[in-house]
Amino acid sequence: MSQSLLASPRFKVFSIHLCGSALVALAMLLLVFWVWYPAPLHEAVGVTSIFMLLLGVDVIIGPLLTLLVFKVGKKTLVFDMAVILLLQFSAFAYGVWTVAEGRPAWLVFNVDRFDVVRALDIDDRRIEHALPEYRVASFMGPQWVAADSPADPELRQALIFEATTGGSDLPQRPDLYRPLSDMASSIKERAMPLERLSLFNDSKRVSAVLDQWKEADAWMPLMAGASPMVVLIRRETAGVIAIVDLQPW
Repeated sequence: MSQSLLASPRFKVFSIHLCGSALVALAMLLLVFWVWYPAPLHEAVGVTSIFMLLLGVDVIIGPLLTLLVFKVGKKTLVFDMAVILLLQFSAFAYGVWTVAEGRPAWLVFNVDRFDVVRALDIDDRRIEHALPEYRVASFMGPQWVAADSPADPELRQALIFEATTGGSDLPQRPDLYRPLSDMASSIKERAMPLERLSLFNDSKRVSAVLDQWKEADAWMPLMAGASPMVVLIRRETAGVIAIVDLQPW
């Protein structure tokens, strides 16, 4: 690249546009991978490659279009730049909305496992019956809850029928959510010993992972869209210790 091009107004505007886009992309990366999809949930849900491709294309194409069309004195320059910025913002906003809708909203204890429930999968038909803290999915990261079957036999039967016909199931129903502490006895009963993890994973990898979470003494499966994982538990308190990238079966 020639020195004259590097010093030209076109390249300076391109550089400003690229740096601004990169800063916005960095902020979005932190929001997505530290808040909405904290590790290893971004792998469990399968958002990493899609989001990185979307972000890369959006960040690169906008500044490149600026480099192509910018010319000092051009009569349509303001219009051209406005169109580029509008297109870039629209694509970026659509990407952010898509990722926000697919974010893990609830990590739900469900009988003998945990389920990742994305924001777009929440069934809000009976949301007025949910406890106040479960009526709105947080934008500050996934929350741990438990789901309990309806006490009413008719509602329980209707839920089973709907689930078997492809409708929403227990984990997607905020009206059935309860604090994890309410289901502590079930968690203790269903949690499995750590030794079983070596049946499905390399024993050295299991040891390396467990060395990071020495307070864990049991585990349960975590069901997610792209890759099932493992929730480490402290059996005595039925408390969740961490999600780890190990196979539950």
